[in-house]
Amino acid sequence: MNSNSTIKIAEGVEGLFIKNTRFNTTLISLNFYMPLKSETVSGNAMLTYILSTCSGRFGGFKEMNRHLNMLYGADVAVSAMPVGSTQLIRFVITAINDKYTLGGEQNVSAAADYLLSLLFEPRLQNGVFYEADLLRERRKMLEDLEAELNEKRNFARKRLKEEMFENDPFGLNKLGTKEAILNITADGLKKTLADMLNHAFVSVHAVGETLPEGLFEKIGERFSALKRGNITNCKILSAPKMRDTVKEVTDRMDVVQGKLVMGFTSSVYGDDSVSLPLMVAVDIFGGGPYSRLFSVVREKMSLCYYCSASSVRSRGFVMVDSGLEADNAEKAKNEILNQLQIVKNGEFSDFEFNSSIKSICGSLKSYNDSLSSIDLWYALKIYNQNLTTPEEMCEAVRKITREDVIVAAKSISLNTVYMLLPEAK
Repeated sequence: MNSNSTIKIAEGVEGLFIKNTRFNTTLISLNFYMPLKSETVSGNAMLTYILSTCSGRFGGFKEMNRHLNMLYGADVAVSAMPVGSTQLIRFVITAINDKYTLGGEQNVSAAADYLLSLLFEPRLQNGVFYEADLLRERRKMLEDLEAELNEKRNFARKRLKEEMFENDPFGLNKLGTKEAILNITADGLKKTLADMLNHAFVSVHAVGETLPEGLFEKIGERFSALKRGNITNCKILSAPKMRDTVKEVTDRMDVVQGKLVMGFTSSVYGDDSVSLPLMVAVDIFGGGPYSRLFSVVREKMSLCYYCSASSVRSRGFVMVDSGLEADNAEKAKNEILNQLQIVKNGEFSDFEFNSSIKSICGSLKSYNDSLSSIDLWYALKIYNQNLTTPEEMCEAVRKITREDVIVAAKSISLNTVYMLLPEAK
């Protein structure tokens, strides 16, 4: 099998082997893509909690850790996040390669079997999850949700998304809402698992020196035994929703430093073949130390403690994130818009343009620094029509012209402004 090419291993299930000889470990990931819906976000996220901490085959967390230690210290990581118009639920295991085991054990295959057991052999009582397990993981999930809200920079960013995408599940926290978490039941969670196994599009990744013999076939057999159908279409992307007038929201809390977060929409979105110029435009606008927001708004004018821009190109979403003194909020907002207009006018220097291209390519090359980064790269590119490597994307970025950047910048329009300011005295 050629590296970096997918094969069908079951209905709606693809296998991808990414050859990498730099490490003495192999990573296996099961990536489930479900429609991004407000009513299912929390339940899907809960699966990453409960399936990784209790098992029908191995028992509780202590027993599961003991088995991972027997697999030469294999490591499991789980997560849930929005990708394009889908919710990605990931189960990942990393294990040392077979040639390093003391007795020649097939360690990578055993690790993959462990990962499959989490999904296909959950710990159940009378056909549903144990109530005690659910209550424990619900408490942990609520604590994680609360912790995210306590960090004010993250809080402000999330509030911007909530207000900007108030009728779109893209604006939800990756864990959903407190109310939805509290409403998860043992029976409902079992149905959520069944829905994911039967209807998710699944991308199975193996990243390492060699593809374990029979790995994809074994995984394919597991999924082929299910009644799979109505598979999630990962290629459908929602167009950004424009506003006739800018929405402005201000919260006041007991904070010392104010937060100004600005949300923009762009008609340049979707597949990398279309949206790469937007990445360069946003980077020149507010990426590295060469960018307009850093060099002018932060350094020259001292309007912000930090000020940067980022984009989610699959949704045409651009966000400027800044921390500042409350008295500087309006002035900073106006100057941020002024710097965007400068990029739209093409009044950025060759140094800024070339620095952005070099910085982006440097970041792309860094994906090869770890197996988990390589794996995540392909997991996040599911909406692309064609599979591309970080190196191939770098080559595409180098072909972007100043004119391409200007066109992309002109597509950016202000949608929502969110401010978190100290309480009035």
